Amino acid sequence: MAIGGAAPHDSPGGLPDFEKPLLHAHGGLQAGKDPAAAHDHEAQCSPEAGGATSLRTCFNGLNALSGVGLLSIPYALAEGGWLSLVLLLLVAIVCCYTGQLLRTCMGASPDVRGYPDIGALAFGAKGRFAVSAFMYAELYLVAIGFLILEGDNLDKLFPGTSLSLGGVLVLSGKHLFIVLVSIFILPTTWLRNLGVLAYVSASGVLASVVLVFCVLWAAVVDGVGFQGKGTMLNVSGLPTALGLYTFCYCGHAIFPTLCNSMKEKDKFSKVLVICFVACTLNYGSMAILGYLMYGDDVESQVTLNLPEGKLSSKLAIYTALINPFSKYALMVTPVATAVEEKLLAGNKRSLNMLIRTFIVISTVIVALTVPFFGHLMALVGSLLSVMASMLLPCICYLKIFGTARCSRAEVALIVMIIVLGSLVAASGTYSSLQKIIHEF
Repeated sequence: MAIGGAAPHDSPGGLPDFEKPLLHAHGGLQAGKDPAAAHDHEAQCSPEAGGATSLRTCFNGLNALSGVGLLSIPYALAEGGWLSLVLLLLVAIVCCYTGQLLRTCMGASPDVRGYPDIGALAFGAKGRFAVSAFMYAELYLVAIGFLILEGDNLDKLFPGTSLSLGGVLVLSGKHLFIVLVSIFILPTTWLRNLGVLAYVSASGVLASVVLVFCVLWAAVVDGVGFQGKGTMLNVSGLPTALGLYTFCYCGHAIFPTLCNSMKEKDKFSKVLVICFVACTLNYGSMAILGYLMYGDDVESQVTLNLPEGKLSSKLAIYTALINPFSKYALMVTPVATAVEEKLLAGNKRSLNMLIRTFIVISTVIVALTVPFFGHLMALVGSLLSVMASMLLPCICYLKIFGTARCSRAEVALIVMIIVLGSLVAASGTYSSLQKIIHEF
């Protein structure tokens, strides 16, 4: 079946390499692949023979949307001012809507198994390549952000820690902790079963809720109080704020994977709404708490502001460390699966583990080189998350279904999202790059 002018299921010899599917997270026969291997790959990626339950998918979805962004949301509010909370709600609504557009696009063809396939359905090989590039770059950079966050918070818990390796190499501070954390996270990346990852995700969801209560405890019980007045609106900081807000909802890259893992795919839209509502309530609570406590002095990670030595502070930091641990594998899995399929790794477990290990090592190297959490996340949100979560779903939807099959109101809404999203991407990317260059 031809998809958007391309024919991804023709014989391999008749296709340029970039036109072949990059990600089929839940199996399906590809040209030249052994049927038994394909079936086994599907069994590994699905939680069980019948698929994941709505509850498990909800946990995975909540974990994809909540987590690291929770720590930077007070900083985002400080950058934009109190009125920018309206933008947080707007971004949540827009991203939930574009998530529903992706679900609709998936229903347009049975050949659509992942986000890149939606690009292929809309624009052929070029569409697949563009979607894949933005999707994998976003997931990869988010994984790097997790390591930076872990290093920052562990360095606050154990300041001055260092390790000498044979007197030749000395690791200290956040660099040491980034390396150590990567060693502990590595085994979770070897899991290829979304059902197993759901249990890891549940710990991440619980950690997000506990983290908000820890910050509240620090304010009410430990004497931090609510002394931060803040500003109503900071126009110059809006690009950074919008980038960070968008980063908080950057789960679109794995939505098709989650949908395809479900036993009852028709319930995915309802699960998506539940995830967005729950995450927005959590994000809003943390943003208001952190900004009321520290005002414009809030750090890029609110845990770095918490008083040292207090039980609530230690618990908040330990809890914050759970989120990247629980979420890293969920972000890296689509990237690893794409590489494995390009290298025809199939069901060769040792080769799969080696590929995922190299991916983890590469993220460690980048995290050690660019340790600016707030600026990196703002860049990811402005450039990659806006593209993957706002622009590409709208553009692909209009191309697949055409303006003639959509109401005028729907077309107007989608065009408005594209225009405003483009402005956010341009201004936020410029602002974030400027700050990263200044830090160097």
